[in-house]
Amino acid sequence: MPGKVSTRTSTAPRVSRKSSVPTLNSRTSASRVSTYTVAIPEEGPTTPLRTSITTIFADAQKTTSTHRKLVVNLRKIHEACCNEPNKAKKNELSQYGEDDFNAEVARCVLRFVVVKKSEGVGDRILRFLALFLKYTSEKDAALVPQTEVDEIQSFPETPSTRLTSHVLSTLLPLLSAKDKTVRYRSTQMVSHIINSLDSIDDEYYHLVRVGLLKRIRDKEPMVRVQAVLGLGRLAGNEGDEDEDDENSESDDSSGLLEKLLEVLQNDSSADVRRSLLLNLPLTPTTLPFLLERAKDQDPAIRRALYSRLLPALGDFRHLSVSMREKLLRWGLRDRDENVRKATARLFRERWIEDCAGTRQVTEPGAPQEIPPPSIDALLELLERIDVVNSGMENGIALEALKEFWDGRPDYVNAISFEDSFWDNLSAERVFLARSFNDFCKQEGEGKYEALGEEKMPEVTKLAFFLQRYTNNLINRIRQIETTDQGEDGEDTVEQEFIVEQLLHIAQTLDYSDEVGRRKMFALLRETLSIAELPEEITKLVVEVLRCVCGNDSAAEREFCGVVLEAVAEVHDTIMSEEVVAGENESFVSAQSELSDATPTKEKKEKEKQPLEDAELDEEKAIKEILVNLKCLHIAQCMLQNVGDNLQDNVHLVTMLNNLVVPAVRSHEAPIRERGLLCLGLCCLLDKTLAEENMVLFLHCFNKGHDTLQMTAIQILSDILTTHPSILKSSEDPNVSKSIYKVFSKGLKATQSPDVQSAATIALCKLMLTTIITEEDLLKLLVTSYFELATRENATMRQALSYFLPVYCHSRRENMERMGRVVPSIVHALVGLEEELDENEEMIGMTVVTNMLIEWTDARKLVVQNAANVGWDEAGRKENKAVNGDIHLDLAEALLERAMAHTCPKEERKPIFSMLGKLYITSASTPDKLQSVSDLTAEAIELKITSDATSRNALVKLQTALTRAINEAGIGANRKSVEDEGVTILKGDEVQSEQTSLPRVLQQLDTQLEDTKMEEIEDDTKMEGVREGSATDVRDSILDELLDEDEEL
Repeated sequence: MPGKVSTRTSTAPRVSRKSSVPTLNSRTSASRVSTYTVAIPEEGPTTPLRTSITTIFADAQKTTSTHRKLVVNLRKIHEACCNEPNKAKKNELSQYGEDDFNAEVARCVLRFVVVKKSEGVGDRILRFLALFLKYTSEKDAALVPQTEVDEIQSFPETPSTRLTSHVLSTLLPLLSAKDKTVRYRSTQMVSHIINSLDSIDDEYYHLVRVGLLKRIRDKEPMVRVQAVLGLGRLAGNEGDEDEDDENSESDDSSGLLEKLLEVLQNDSSADVRRSLLLNLPLTPTTLPFLLERAKDQDPAIRRALYSRLLPALGDFRHLSVSMREKLLRWGLRDRDENVRKATARLFRERWIEDCAGTRQVTEPGAPQEIPPPSIDALLELLERIDVVNSGMENGIALEALKEFWDGRPDYVNAISFEDSFWDNLSAERVFLARSFNDFCKQEGEGKYEALGEEKMPEVTKLAFFLQRYTNNLINRIRQIETTDQGEDGEDTVEQEFIVEQLLHIAQTLDYSDEVGRRKMFALLRETLSIAELPEEITKLVVEVLRCVCGNDSAAEREFCGVVLEAVAEVHDTIMSEEVVAGENESFVSAQSELSDATPTKEKKEKEKQPLEDAELDEEKAIKEILVNLKCLHIAQCMLQNVGDNLQDNVHLVTMLNNLVVPAVRSHEAPIRERGLLCLGLCCLLDKTLAEENMVLFLHCFNKGHDTLQMTAIQILSDILTTHPSILKSSEDPNVSKSIYKVFSKGLKATQSPDVQSAATIALCKLMLTTIITEEDLLKLLVTSYFELATRENATMRQALSYFLPVYCHSRRENMERMGRVVPSIVHALVGLEEELDENEEMIGMTVVTNMLIEWTDARKLVVQNAANVGWDEAGRKENKAVNGDIHLDLAEALLERAMAHTCPKEERKPIFSMLGKLYITSASTPDKLQSVSDLTAEAIELKITSDATSRNALVKLQTALTRAINEAGIGANRKSVEDEGVTILKGDEVQSEQTSLPRVLQQLDTQLEDTKMEEIEDDTKMEGVREGSATDVRDSILDELLDEDEEL
């Protein structure tokens, strides 16, 4: 950080008093400063000093390889001019003084500031001058005795400081020059100087600070980049100057660091933000703002954060746990591959070294030795990222460990899982084993599968470990329930996490070993019947049990039977507890009546008995609800893991009749909702059952609350996806209409964003699979995407942002369907825009029409028709011209809407803007080309346009149609296309393609003249009007054709 030398009082250099140098208290207006031009000093006679200096600068601009030698030579000239002692003999340069040397250097600097950015000469001169100033400053500092520095407590004035001050006084006025190149080079030089030197004069420190602060608002990004490079070096000293800034100009009224952080957050240039990211000091104040750049829109900035800033930050353990997790999640899930690679490298190389304490500081470019693997450091790393929370479903820990194993083969080979490892499992240890097992099973295309089988325990041994930790978990849960020890909750969460990870490992094992399979089967069967088992573990137990049973139909029936037995045992276990409690309570009551048969106690007991009975009834009702919810959850997990027909499995039929149906009819809302979910899963297994209960799901959506509506929509979507024929083969014709109404109502549920998002996502899936092709629903989706009411529903808009282009570009039928609803969409959006208040603003119609045109452009179809694909003579595949009938149909519909009397002016403007952007090609159907051309000519004749832009759009469309018809006519033999009385010549009569444009212009002139003569004969009163109209049309067409001459 440059220090500020403040020893000079009366010995301040003369340049600081020049009127051309702005001061802090200067009242010069910005306009006067900005008019400053580069004043080149008078050349005067050529001197040996000038010749020597210019020769050195001329050599320096050629290459950087000789800069060190040229710096030494220039230093010798500087010493000679300053009369410094030198071993060399006095030469002819000794007659010149220090001011002469400074003036010649400043003269060269003024030539440098007009060099454009693209010229490498300017950068070489910049490096040379900065290197010389640094070198000469170091030489002068070595000549100053340390005692003198201690006496004045600062660095004294030297020839190098005076030279630096002179150069800065020359450059500072140029920071506000009109020419952007001068501003760029002068700002670049000033920033380079303050980054090269250790200290600058106190007075010039203020001047540089003020000048560069003005440049951070420059309109040129390249100037702002250089300004923040210089200010980043000064940012560390800004705290000491707050009091001195009171008299500064308004641009310097607040702290320097705050202004730079504001630029970091809000500057539109990615280069400016990146320069600040890498040059701001790392302090507790700036760190949160720097880490925010992990979500910057520019991928280069995000990559710089993970590859340069975070490695230079030091020990990552200084960051908070939440910030570590965020940085990993943002980086590993970034859409840019280079950012993901940089994040993975940071995690597996830097962070693991911090935990191991083996980080080595090496010089740039030097090879870095990789420390040996340390399992303890890896376990600490997992603890530092809070693996209990980040290792859950959709957590980032599993992705981080996957990248770690992929990039550190030394750890893959070094790790081992002995019996002692499994005897004392912690959350970090078990997650380490689970991630290693998943890596060996999923990555490398089977390369590590043998290694995983070698290091992981066999099925029988894992079953014993799973049994041990499951028993520990259940004992802790029962202990907490009986003693109400809330402090053990955290330990219980860790035990639950351990069991979950063991079950994840069990899902990937090979159960061909019958002994191990039987042991695991018995353990899972016993575990599933435990009533206190948490829901997430219950789900995993059912999934592992499905893997153990097998995949065929007989195994599925066995699986269902085992699960239903567990359901019965859970129900009987809890209900039997109630019976035992009731028997004990009756016995105690009888004893009390015999021993305490006094009138007073009997009266009190009679008064307490209604209260106790009410409490018992409430507890009993709550326990029954919990029992049913537990049983329904097990059934739900089972239904999610079966796929055969419901009627072929007697266990499923029994479960449906005895458990699911009574739950749906229950008066308790939680039981009814979960029963409805189980019923929906059953409907996926039986089409008849789905048809019978479709009305029930529709009723739940219409009458239910938000959560029930979301469940009903998801069930309907899954049923239609599994049984798409229900919409057509339903006995009740109103079912399909009711389903459409449900989605329509869901899309319009602006008061419930979650329901609206669920309906949108479900409908998008059904339309992508062409199960639903209703055009009204498509129109509603597009309208909802653009209207103001959905602005706050980010989930809905994100889903539609993906769905709409994919839907249109995936199938031609979908694009044609979109084209048919475009006119009504424009009409609806224009009406919504008119209803807005003054302070409300919707997405502009220009943006809307551009997106609609893109969604209906046939050239963007992913899969073209077979007619558009051909083979050349060499047998290579080639794409022919795409059929443009979609845009022709759209043009016809838009023109008909625009010519309607009910079409308002506000709606016609976006319609005409769309007509000028349509894709018109000769590969389209000739009849449609001719029809749209006639309709366009009619629109021009009716003068339905109200402004020049709309008229030009119509003329552009007419020109494109004429060209397409002309090209189609040239390619056909003995074929003529008549367009408003204009006959296109046959193909064999056209001399060349280059002569088609003049011929079309001549025919248009003839047509317009004939039209004008006919109008004169019919109605002479309208002569002037008709003549002017025809002339305008002719001129517009001529201009458009001339503009597109090169394309023809």
